[in-house]
Amino acid sequence: MKSKFYKSLLASVMGASMLSMSSCTDLSETIYSQIASEKYEFTDEDAQSMFSPVYTSLRDFYWAWYGYADLDICTDLWCIPLRIGVGWGDLYISFHKHEFNANLGHLSGAWNNAYAGVNACNRLLADEAVQNSETSVAQLRAYRALYYYLLFDMFRNIPLDTSFEHPDGWQPEQVTPQEMWDFIMTELEEVQDLLDTDVTMSLLSQYAVHMLKAKMYLNHNAWFNDHSDNSYYQRCIDELNIIINSGRFQLAPAYSDNFQEDITSSPEIIFGIPYEYLYGGGNYFANLWMNEAGRATFGFTGWATGGGGALHQFLDTYDEDDGRFDDTWIGGPQSDRYGEPIYVDGTRLDYTYNMRSIDNPGCYSMEGYRMVKYEIVEGDRGTSYDDVPFFRYADVLMMKAECLLRLGGYNGETEQDAADLVTQVRQRNFNATDPSKAVRTVAELKGPSVYAYGHSENTAQQDQADNWTTTEEGGNDIELGGLLDDLAWEFVAEHHRRQDLIRFRMTNGQNVYNGKSWFCKDAVTDPTDKHNDIFPIPQSALDGNPNLVQNPGY
Repeated sequence: MKSKFYKSLLASVMGASMLSMSSCTDLSETIYSQIASEKYEFTDEDAQSMFSPVYTSLRDFYWAWYGYADLDICTDLWCIPLRIGVGWGDLYISFHKHEFNANLGHLSGAWNNAYAGVNACNRLLADEAVQNSETSVAQLRAYRALYYYLLFDMFRNIPLDTSFEHPDGWQPEQVTPQEMWDFIMTELEEVQDLLDTDVTMSLLSQYAVHMLKAKMYLNHNAWFNDHSDNSYYQRCIDELNIIINSGRFQLAPAYSDNFQEDITSSPEIIFGIPYEYLYGGGNYFANLWMNEAGRATFGFTGWATGGGGALHQFLDTYDEDDGRFDDTWIGGPQSDRYGEPIYVDGTRLDYTYNMRSIDNPGCYSMEGYRMVKYEIVEGDRGTSYDDVPFFRYADVLMMKAECLLRLGGYNGETEQDAADLVTQVRQRNFNATDPSKAVRTVAELKGPSVYAYGHSENTAQQDQADNWTTTEEGGNDIELGGLLDDLAWEFVAEHHRRQDLIRFRMTNGQNVYNGKSWFCKDAVTDPTDKHNDIFPIPQSALDGNPNLVQNPGY
């Protein structure tokens, strides 16, 4: 059955327009000159029109400059190198090399936007008009749990605040990871049945909460560095089966259907963050990836920096018949949308397959394939108003497959069922070429990764002979390495990869995130050193709250 979506008018930054959400009463959109003014006495009918700060903070957290979506630059898929003649500074280089520190603006931006969302939820939960709506309260508690899930994933040792009114001088206390885990799970358990079963852009439905719980269970052992209890994978499957058995979702006919400017028609979206022209922009991938001259390929007229580039080691892993490659990347000589060649200072614009170095000497402007996964709309819009497929059905199937493989089967289902689920996800990407290649076997999924891990850097200047520094680590020692590869091909640039690399381990006990080298990032030599699994708490947060203690290793 096709999921039903409604796309709300999004609030502008100034809050002139407010989002409304469905509840037990018929609430209509209300226009105010200010967002949730403390002096305005809201009625029950317009209580839910106060939710704009809750949504805005999530949009900012995900796709503001220094957003959560950028954290793939810590992984083995893509990076933002120093662009010779342009420059990008140390921020992105530090993330690629895993040289994290508390002064990185990326971390403080994510911290501040997430806690702005928490504060917005707490503020509304303290309002009597909201308290009178059971559905509104449930939605806000679920959103607050989502914010804490994101903070927990990034920082682990975080302060918990559930109130809006505080005495003068009060500062929140850090809680232990177990206390935060228990809080998030308890909140989700208590509100899940109070939420709507309809799937509406920007709102957390019952199915979105089940998905969030499944994510918590899937990552539990990696987050707590305790792999002695496999029951969390069983619980993950139980949550996923609720989504599957509902019959509400199915894979979209085409992979690209999930990355259009408007994804409300995709039957695959379980939870989406809506972005809307004039009222809620944010996705700057077109600006980040496109060479300035390369904008002509799409008729895109907005600003462009040409910063991002795909790691050639990752590009090497694709099957030549996998349709996701062309859906995700462009490379080689470029032409405009009329088929005419594009030139830069008399030289044909040609995105090269290889990039030479993150910073020594860096990359020249044409190096690296560019991402086109998210729809690039002509004019100045680019990807700015592309919705975010935060949770989608393909992830449900892949997560269940992973848990079945880790358990060796569960509740009557086997490892072969896991292979069938992965095959199901792959089928739409090989139908136009060689359908037989969509089939994945248990042995392939449990076998090695095809990623040629190792340091791979060319330190030569453009006018010099290549000077490659390479090491060969391979992927033979990665447990479930074939599945890890499939996760990359399906979910690149969807905020998945950092979690996946931390969750998947090597035969020596290290996770792939720390234990493998790629491009210019080197493996951690001490297998017991896992401090990079989480980021340092931002220095600005430490300076503002004496109750906070920096994460170990920083």
